[in-house]
Amino acid sequence: MDFTLHIWRQKCQADEGRMVSYKIGGISPDTSFLEMLDLLNEQLHLRKEEPVAFDSDCREGICGMCSLVVNGRPHGQKGTTVCQLHMRSFEDGQEIHVEPWRARAFPVIRDLVVDRSAFDRILHQGGFVSVRTGGAPDANAVLVSKEEADQAFDAASCIGCGACVAACKNASPMLFVGAKVSQYLHLPQGQPERARRVLGMVEAMDKEGFGGCTNQYECEAVCPKEISVKVIAELNREYLRAGFAHRPARQPAGGD
Repeated sequence: MDFTLHIWRQKCQADEGRMVSYKIGGISPDTSFLEMLDLLNEQLHLRKEEPVAFDSDCREGICGMCSLVVNGRPHGQKGTTVCQLHMRSFEDGQEIHVEPWRARAFPVIRDLVVDRSAFDRILHQGGFVSVRTGGAPDANAVLVSKEEADQAFDAASCIGCGACVAACKNASPMLFVGAKVSQYLHLPQGQPERARRVLGMVEAMDKEGFGGCTNQYECEAVCPKEISVKVIAELNREYLRAGFAHRPARQPAGGD
């Protein structure tokens, strides 16, 4: 299979960047998209040209590092990551446009690599539970209903790739933050820090410069783990609940 690739090239954050076209041929239909980029980089290396920088790690659809927008869609397909996208999904001779995530909070480091450390800073504000050290408790010591466990596991499937941000016209990370809040909301271990978690994570989200949610559902449409927008509803409910619970007490007028 032969393709014409239009790839975003940008030396650094200060560089304006531009689309550069490349021809590549003899690609097997069973080649993954990232393997195809590896082959392109081998050709560029032989031609003494600068290889295309892109992120990858597990290449098994688990880590979320492969943050690419392919033909206008984060990850290029529904329900999986771009590392699991294969060239048989395209037509022979097709032109393919490859870009990085586009968001102010995800500045481009180089070419297709963006800085997603904003997600890490949000997680530092509540994406964890505090536990006592010591021996692990018996697995049956804390009872959790199947319904609650299923909802927690569904939310915990979020891999923090940032596709929700890339797809949202407001660059909102509400699906990501909602998933991390819901992950602990449905488990007993998450209850002691429930209010502090949601308040801290939403405050960090706003501080990073992300936009707000306007219910377009683009995030759900491109999420590789197909996480439901119901986690955003849970996030909003939890944020209001925590805000009311932690409001400063009103002082009586004219009293001592």
